[in-house]
Amino acid sequence: MQRKHFLATLAGLALANTLPLAHAQDSKPLEWVVGYAAGGGSDIVARTIAESMSATLGRTIIINNKPGAGTNIAAEYSARHKDYGNLMFSADFATLAANPFLFSKLSYNAEKDFQPVGLLVRFPMFLVVSNNVPAKNLKEFMAWAKGQADGVNWASAGPGSPHHLVGELFREQSGLKLTHVPYRGAAPAIQDVIGGQVPAMWIDSATVYPFLAGNKVRAIGVASPQRVTTMPDVPTISEQGLQGFEGFAWQGLVVPTGAPADVVANFSKALQTALADTRTKARLQALGVEPMPGTAAQMGSFARAEREKWGRVITKVGVKLD
Repeated sequence: MQRKHFLATLAGLALANTLPLAHAQDSKPLEWVVGYAAGGGSDIVARTIAESMSATLGRTIIINNKPGAGTNIAAEYSARHKDYGNLMFSADFATLAANPFLFSKLSYNAEKDFQPVGLLVRFPMFLVVSNNVPAKNLKEFMAWAKGQADGVNWASAGPGSPHHLVGELFREQSGLKLTHVPYRGAAPAIQDVIGGQVPAMWIDSATVYPFLAGNKVRAIGVASPQRVTTMPDVPTISEQGLQGFEGFAWQGLVVPTGAPADVVANFSKALQTALADTRTKARLQALGVEPMPGTAAQMGSFARAEREKWGRVITKVGVKLD
């Protein structure tokens, strides 16, 4: 409840600080489409960054939440929007990397319908275990897992989620006998890990932070390139021996293809300014997410690499969401 109150309060502050700028300019409000419900982590990220971008651009930014279908509803809406210069979209891991393989048919083309503006943030993924699992690091976890005759069950937030796909990549690279147990969201999954019904799960930083702080679960490692600033005592999976292992949920900012170059450049500059702002960075880290600054070109290259990486995993596992 405390976390929900914190997110709601932060959302209100971000929106309150963004709206008053409307009187300062005559241009049309800039619409920022988010494919998730208001009050959630993705919504708060957009509102937090929008506050700084609004000041830089001199324009009101209105958050338009269009949740559903794994961001596909928001993606279709954004792809068809041709009022260039007046719409941005938080395209993420699902939109640009996973959905082209999880769904047989999409009403948008992840490669052709969007132009990158820049990277936004990433949500590091943690491997956590119930407190009754006798392992405190990756070496101990792998030794324990190999000693389980029937293998080890692990939970995720649901089929096709970043939590699931990172877990499948870990299963492949670790060589362990692991069985996926999908849940309808990370919240019920982590409760069963706490209760010992499922011994392990992959979970995002924003969700797991209060449970780690309260010693409700134990972190084995994080699948980030480096340790997470707010949880520096948790080593990366890579540094513990599974070299090069990385996987995280991420978000980037895009506009519909066809937007003029100067529009993209202005949005990109405002985004980089926002992510460099000390106050904005602190607010994002308080949410359990990490700023992930990157230019439009860097985001384009990153999204292509992610699509190739996770497309291979999805194809090998054979998961479909339609």
